[in-house]
Amino acid sequence: MTYTLRIDGMHCGSCALLIDDAVEDLPGVRSTQTTMKKGRNTVELDPALTGVEDVIGAIEELGYRATLLDEG
Repeated sequence: MTYTLRIDGMHCGSCALLIDDAVEDLPGVRSTQTTMKKGRNTVELDPALTGVEDVIGAIEELGYRATLLDEG
């Protein structure tokens, strides 16, 4: 399953790397790409192992705001 999230609160490329590192640590995440310029994260995951809510939670624990835009 692939999801696109809007990320608010990023200020630089390091923010995007920090988010990707946190999301990659979740079980079942196949890929993650965060783009500071677009304010987006695209994550592909195995829904049997983790849900998009877990991804949002991991991002928000870092102090950013994450909102689901698209799934499919």
